[in-house]
Amino acid sequence: MLIEQPGKWLRWLYPSAIWRMDPKEKAVYITFDDGPIPQATPWILDTLDRYGVKATFFMVGDNVAKYPELYADVVRRGHRVGNHTHNHIKFARTTSRQYLANVAKADQLIHSQLFRPPHGWMTNPQYIRLRHRYTIIMWDVVTRDYSKWMTADDIYHNVQTYTRNGSIITFHDSLKSIDKLRTALPRSIEWLQQQGYTFKIFDENQPWSRHLK
Repeated sequence: MLIEQPGKWLRWLYPSAIWRMDPKEKAVYITFDDGPIPQATPWILDTLDRYGVKATFFMVGDNVAKYPELYADVVRRGHRVGNHTHNHIKFARTTSRQYLANVAKADQLIHSQLFRPPHGWMTNPQYIRLRHRYTIIMWDVVTRDYSKWMTADDIYHNVQTYTRNGSIITFHDSLKSIDKLRTALPRSIEWLQQQGYTFKIFDENQPWSRHLK
């Protein structure tokens, strides 16, 4: 559960970040990390369209530079986009100056006030600087669709087990995930609909609440 639904102690590391939306509202926020790529993003977009679902895509700037038509298609279909650094950069392998420059480089292509750090980690100096420029969106449920040890059934089970009101659910539009998502994503959406959840995207102008329970 530490990975799939991070505990309060972990959430307190970044107290200004958004981990969960309103627990009183039966709504979920589906997100995708690491794209866009032609092997995954188009199928995901078609699937979301089929179910009438909008999502938020945290994009890698280098992928946007390689596939600008996919970035444009995500926006055209009414989804939200967010910054996921330019090179999916790891916080511990760079200086804060290099990390922030990488985020800024991605921002030139993505143009969003939303940011999600790769792997969910930042140093404290990085976090302090970024929180003044972006709304940092983390997650309440990570499906672990990227793991080679996880099956489509496992991913679906994680959605069923850990989703609750206000959950921010993270999938990936990546090569590691797409084969499993072809089964797990439709099943997950159908289950969420059956449970009465509505699907929302982040409004960059909305007042934010930070729910830690």
